[in-house]
Amino acid sequence: MNQLLKFKPILKDKIWGGEKLVNVLNKTSNRTYIGESWELSDVKGDTSVVVNGDLKGKDLKELIVAFTSDLMGEKVYRHFGEDFPLLIKFIDAKEALSIQLHPHDDLAKERHNSFGKTEMWYVMQADKNANLIVGFQKEVTPTEYLHHLENKTLTDILNIDEVKKGDVYFIPTGRVHAIGAGVLLAEIQQTSDITYRIYDWDRPNPDGTYRELHTEEALDAIDYSAKESYKTSYSKQQNEISEIVSCQYFTTNILPINKTITVSHKQKDSFVIYMCVEGAVEFHYNNQKESLKMGETILVPACIKELEISSKHQSELLEVYIK
Repeated sequence: MNQLLKFKPILKDKIWGGEKLVNVLNKTSNRTYIGESWELSDVKGDTSVVVNGDLKGKDLKELIVAFTSDLMGEKVYRHFGEDFPLLIKFIDAKEALSIQLHPHDDLAKERHNSFGKTEMWYVMQADKNANLIVGFQKEVTPTEYLHHLENKTLTDILNIDEVKKGDVYFIPTGRVHAIGAGVLLAEIQQTSDITYRIYDWDRPNPDGTYRELHTEEALDAIDYSAKESYKTSYSKQQNEISEIVSCQYFTTNILPINKTITVSHKQKDSFVIYMCVEGAVEFHYNNQKESLKMGETILVPACIKELEISSKHQSELLEVYIK
């Protein structure tokens, strides 16, 4: 397992999707409403396939089976076995996504035989006045919540933040959320596709039908509490790695870079993922060189403990791994 790995993006058409994944992040497609680019996925039926090097054509599941802890890290492999624990995406919301939440691990296991879905967002670009819905303005009761849901006034009690490039939001299970129109972001999440959709703006599908709502399932999965602020505060240092978010499911760091640096993974017992969210960089390991442009992702196997990253201009990477 001696190779940096790049994968073919899996593009997903969505009723709310747009053109930024093609026009801004240079994904290859002639489709019109692309909402998501799954950069790294082990979701059944949507497994990522390698596009570079000697392992070209192999999928992520095959790699895990063949290389086990060399790819995953010993601790990660012991815990997750042959299931890759994270799903990495870029998302373009031309229109607002449905208001939704995700169940916690225990509830997801009981109902869906799945993991729950804790996630985070890093805003890469936002149109003027674009916003995100995250959590409640104040603590509410299930009865209050249902009253507003039934009267189509749910947004009256939700927290709505106008956002800009660089804003970060951590979305634990149970927290009500929605990506607003005009937002392009990177999403890091547990491998799970379990979503409870609670309101979809009364928006029909092209064929006139409506997407399913999960009113009953959501009631005991919602976190009805409130926070003073939902935005994650973080600082960053040029050419240094700084932590943004850390939880039991993933840690995400930020690396602003404009020169060549050596990066050590000796303290990590995990694969490491890099997402380029600005500019362009090059990765150097042994005799391998891989370029990474804004909107691209690379996977560094756990057995690779040191590499060089370089950029000639101002660039920015998200670094993701499991502690």
